[in-house]
Amino acid sequence: MTSRKFILPALLALLVVGCSETKQTTHELASPNGENKITFSLNGNMPTYTVNHEEKEIITPSALGFVLKNEDLTKDFELVDVQTSTHDDTWEQVWGEKKNIRNHYNEMVVKLQSKEKHDLEIQFRAFDDGVAFRYVFPKQNIKDSIFIMDEVTAFNLKEDGKAWWIPAYQENRYEYLYEASPVSTLDVVHTPLTVENKDGVVVSFHEANLVDFASMVLRHTEGSNLKSELVPWADGVKVRTTETFTSPWRTIQIGEKPGDLITSYMILNLNEPNVLTDTSYIEPFKYTGIWWGMHIGKYTFWESEKQGATTKNAKEYIDFNNKEGINYLLIEGWNKGWTPAWYENRMHMFSFTENADNFDLEKVVEYGKSKGVNIIGYHETGSNLINYLKEIDEGFALYKRLGIHNVKIGQVGSKLNMKEWHHGQFGVNYYRYVLKKAAEYGLAVNFHEPIKDTGERRTYPNMMAREGSRGMEYNAWSEGNPPSHETILPFTRLLSGPMDFTPGILDVEVTQGYPGKRVHTTAAKQLALYVTIYSPIQMLADLPENYEGNPAFQFLKDVPTDWEDTQVLNGEIGEYITTVRKDVHSADWYLGSITNEKARDLEVSLDFLDADAQYEAQIYADAEGTDETHNPAKVSITKQNVTAKDKLILKIGASGGTAIRFKKL
Repeated sequence: MTSRKFILPALLALLVVGCSETKQTTHELASPNGENKITFSLNGNMPTYTVNHEEKEIITPSALGFVLKNEDLTKDFELVDVQTSTHDDTWEQVWGEKKNIRNHYNEMVVKLQSKEKHDLEIQFRAFDDGVAFRYVFPKQNIKDSIFIMDEVTAFNLKEDGKAWWIPAYQENRYEYLYEASPVSTLDVVHTPLTVENKDGVVVSFHEANLVDFASMVLRHTEGSNLKSELVPWADGVKVRTTETFTSPWRTIQIGEKPGDLITSYMILNLNEPNVLTDTSYIEPFKYTGIWWGMHIGKYTFWESEKQGATTKNAKEYIDFNNKEGINYLLIEGWNKGWTPAWYENRMHMFSFTENADNFDLEKVVEYGKSKGVNIIGYHETGSNLINYLKEIDEGFALYKRLGIHNVKIGQVGSKLNMKEWHHGQFGVNYYRYVLKKAAEYGLAVNFHEPIKDTGERRTYPNMMAREGSRGMEYNAWSEGNPPSHETILPFTRLLSGPMDFTPGILDVEVTQGYPGKRVHTTAAKQLALYVTIYSPIQMLADLPENYEGNPAFQFLKDVPTDWEDTQVLNGEIGEYITTVRKDVHSADWYLGSITNEKARDLEVSLDFLDADAQYEAQIYADAEGTDETHNPAKVSITKQNVTAKDKLILKIGASGGTAIRFKKL
């Protein structure tokens, strides 16, 4: 590992316009390659910034600052000092979509003082893949509590680009279909917000290192202008703190094409390094679950004649996993508290230690160990955190005693404790508390109904995956996810971090499910999702009987969940994407390519493969004439030898896909 961070007096002239006197009101910071520039200005004693990519203005002069309960930190500032430095190191992920991450940026710290003689720092960083800034309010003899009432940070876009968005302040948190419309037509939206300009330049707005602060949503103001809005507490206060505060990084990732956003690691780089001394229990994996059967109505979540979580069913799943080499099993509904109406918006009570009728957790765990299958714990809080936090230590201690090292935690409910937003400061602190608590008990976490990912998996690598979007289960009991949905997620939701999407439904017409409900893809597209939708834990979501004897299941057994490298070969938001990833434990590469409702042929170069090596391409594709509505479960499986000099034509049906394993010979 190499690391360099130091003040660069000689570089100052390159990074800062004019002389270095503190009275100067305009200071420019360029990225290491010079393509991205962020400029700070103090105009009429009001701080603003602009962003340029090459010669293109991306963000026009935009406001900076906060409104506190007793002070306006948006104007009447004096510039006290400006310091610049550079940083360049490479760090290794415990797990991830790319093993080694380079963290290379130039930094500018602007120190301001308000007319009330209060100090405020704004830290700017310029990367080759975007820019970021955050606020630091240092300790300065303020004895009373600090209440942040508003953040005025603006993102005034030069161009009224096309935005892909989901609404904020809705009951289902982030579980909505993405819409595409001009920035000028937006209301209040979640981040990541991805915008594509007419010249093809793409920009994603998000935040990094969200700690003890309210989550940021974006509100449209006028024209193509957006403003930061902090998700409030129930009483309207945005952030409560004492003495000092440090905001999350406000991030603007910039790419020449949509795929550039996917291979940007700026969000991770803006988080602190790993703080866990023991990571031995943290392991990427694939898992099955007594889950899909509950969603399609074959089983119930609760105790009944069709109860899914029974010892008998668990042992049958364990036997299947043992036979197929799948090492993890999730069992939802194993504990007391599940009822037919548990998910209604009320303070429902669950037990986190007491077995449901017809289920014995200890016997199931013991049987799993005898078959080489690990059980994943499950806690559904129903958003009743008062109840959950009373029992969390006892529940985690039970898992530790049984040797369970993974837990899925749900927070179903429109608000936490029926009062606070999931993504307000209360929720942010709750999720971080649970994550730290899980680490104390040697547990890795999969959050559902979560706060959005802002890169904390670098600091706490036991934060494996989360939901935070509309996943597979919507196909079981609603109108379903349209064919474009999975071609939007990599360019939007997945820019924040891994998603537990739960793919792998090969019986896409759901023959055992509710009448008229189905998965709106081909089976081959389901295979390809394991490459295009990143997660270190991937569910094999279908019923065991739909995998047994199905030749396409071999790809799901082969495909890894931990990667050496990731590349995006092509892609247009909402249209198609082709992603390749290299296995961290072998020389093999894997390809996933998917399309929306339009069938298409995509030519891909194999120059990502090792030169002068031969590979066997094991190709799983839509069969001739197959698409979403015509024989969608049929998968064509072929093999051919290839090298890095070759090109392949991927013939993809409507809402179809292609999955390939390149096995090095």
